[in-house]
Amino acid sequence: MTMTDMTYWLELTGVAVFAVTGALEASRRQMDIVGFVLIATFTGIGGGTVRDVITGETPVFWIRDPAWIITCIVSAVVVYFTAHLLERRYIALLWLDALGLAMFGVTGAAIGLNLNLSPLVAIILGMISATFGGMVRDVVCNELPLILRPEIYITSALLGALIYTVGTAMLELPKQPVALVAFLCAFALRAAALKFRLSFPVYRARPGREY
Repeated sequence: MTMTDMTYWLELTGVAVFAVTGALEASRRQMDIVGFVLIATFTGIGGGTVRDVITGETPVFWIRDPAWIITCIVSAVVVYFTAHLLERRYIALLWLDALGLAMFGVTGAAIGLNLNLSPLVAIILGMISATFGGMVRDVVCNELPLILRPEIYITSALLGALIYTVGTAMLELPKQPVALVAFLCAFALRAAALKFRLSFPVYRARPGREY
């Protein structure tokens, strides 16, 4: 399997995972099946759509290949009929989101490098691909986006994109093993943040001066 094929299947898996998180959020909001499909699709293809628009890869990926939309629809329908089997749907959402975050951080960077963009831009594309779909899901469902919460989130995508970019573009290491390591590191960081509630220090306001 070539790196291009691997990126495609990883990206398709990531779309399915993110679509499931969108459908789980729809289940928490007690939406109908149309709502499930809409939220799942927004979440699944949101990050990749923004990435393609930024890089000028139009028509965007889900217009060129309907498999992406079909994946979102199928994921939404499956969750619609099975979500009641999960007792803690928000916990499942967080862990699946972590999985998608790690996948898209790597594949977004890989796509950026395949377009012969600079390493810095490739890393940024990885973060956009990994976070924008989840942000749309949270905003549409009136949730505080995970990216804005005081916990390690986008940094996980940054780590995966950084490892892949440095390993392949700068050190010229084999792409597939580097992609696997990058994915595992990104997921491990997000998993640690969820498990141990890791976060960066937040800004503490100070009393204003009296003049």
